[in-house]
Order: sequence, then C-alpha cells, then structure tokens
Amino acid sequence: MSAALPLQSGRTSRWAPPRLSARFVPVWRRNFLVWRKLFVERLLTNVIEPLLTIVAFGYGLGSLLPEVDGVSYLQFLASGAIAMSVMYSAKFESLWGAFSRMHVQKTWDAILHTPLAVDDLLLGEIFWAASKATFTGLCILVMIWVLGIAREPSSLLVLPAAFFIALVFSAMALIVNAVARSYDLLSNYFTVVVMPLVFLSGVYFPLSQLPPWLREVARWLPMTAAVDLVRPLALGRSPAHPVRDVLLLSVFGLLCYYVALVLTRRRLLK
Repeated sequence: MSAALPLQSGRTSRWAPPRLSARFVPVWRRNFLVWRKLFVERLLTNVIEPLLTIVAFGYGLGSLLPEVDGVSYLQFLASGAIAMSVMYSAKFESLWGAFSRMHVQKTWDAILHTPLAVDDLLLGEIFWAASKATFTGLCILVMIWVLGIAREPSSLLVLPAAFFIALVFSAMALIVNAVARSYDLLSNYFTVVVMPLVFLSGVYFPLSQLPPWLREVARWLPMTAAVDLVRPLALGRSPAHPVRDVLLLSVFGLLCYYVALVLTRRRLLK
C-alpha cells in the first residue's frame, strides 16, 4: 500500500473540484520516456493482436457471412476493432500500468514529494493513457489501409475521436486503480466489466441481434457510443448520432474522472 502523504497546500478536502493546469505535462513526459525504451515491443503488441482478430474473424468468419449494415463483415469488424483496441489500450495503461507505478514501484509517491498535486498526477496519467491508445488506433488504421479494407480520407478523423474516447475509459479505469489492493481486482474488473462492454457494444455484431431489452441497455453504454463514432469515420461515413455519442461519453468521462480523483486523494493523502 502506498504511504500516505500530507495534503498539499490549497487542498482542504478530497471532495474539492479538480484543479486543471499544464502541470500534468511532466507526468506525461516521464511515462512517455519510459515507454519509448520499449517501443519495438509495444509496437508489436499494438499490431499483432488486432491483426489476428481481423484475420481470424474478418477473413475467416467473414467469408461465411453476408453484408452487415451495408458493408462486408470484414469492414464491419475492422472498423469496430479500432474502438475496441483504443479502449483496451487505455484501460490496460490505467489499470496495470498505473497500479504498478502507484503500488509497486512507488513512482506516484516520489512524484507527490515534488510540488505536483494528485490532480496533476492523475491528469498526467489520463493524458498519457489517451496518447498511447491513440497510437494503438493509428497502428490499426494503417494496418486497415495496407490490407485495403478501407482507405477513406475521413478515416483520419478516427485519431482525434480515439484520443477523446481513450480519455473517458482511462478515467473509468483509474477508479478501479484507486481502490485496488492487488492485481487480482484488476483482472476481475477486466473480466466482469470490460469484456461485457465489448460484446454488448456492436464490435462483433450489430445491436439489432440483441433482445429488445438488452439492446436498449447497450445503447447507453459508453463503449457503444465509442463504436458508433469510430466505425462510420473509418468507413468514410458520418456518425448517425454524433452529438448524443459525444455528450454521453463526455458526461461519463467527467463523472469518472471526478470519482477517480476523490478516491485517489483518499488513498494517497491524509
């Protein structure tokens, strides 16, 4: 367990509103410099796993299926896989990566002995996770272009959408990180929460195949909004409900960020 640190000046309550400033940049830069040393290994991870999914399901299973929502199953799956991989990347970094820096390596304790506050630390972690996840999205987008699955100019808009989506899922994961006492909780959360989010979001099949009651639940999931934003852009279309999707993700992300901040303050500060 991380050692408790004295509450920084200017902070009288763990419930205080977030203090947003550019002071998070050194935290982002520190994580980037560490990641850069393992760039080749990370690049392989970002490419091979999504490539296997697209090849196995898109080419293999897709050859047996008719068109889905007006596109081939390969295009349907590949475009949804971008949003899925961005979410996975953000959550992995804000679960296992952040937990290691907080609980095992004590990196967070060292940072909090500088003039930086928990607000700066958490914001740096979120922006770093989003940056790394956007890189993952770029890798998959390039792979889709190379394979000739989709080569629409509007697919470049996937990248800012991916960054925004990753911010949301990173904040969500940091809530779990703030209360976890071991890696076991992280694994359980991934199995119980993350996997259902993927299977109910329309990545592998359209929501119309779900029972009506489950379909209505799925429409309000943040992962569904993420897929609904990314898939049309990757295929050269316009999202059907962009305002609704952006608002849903924004509300969810802001709420999760505040909860994560409160819980992290409680864990790290007296």
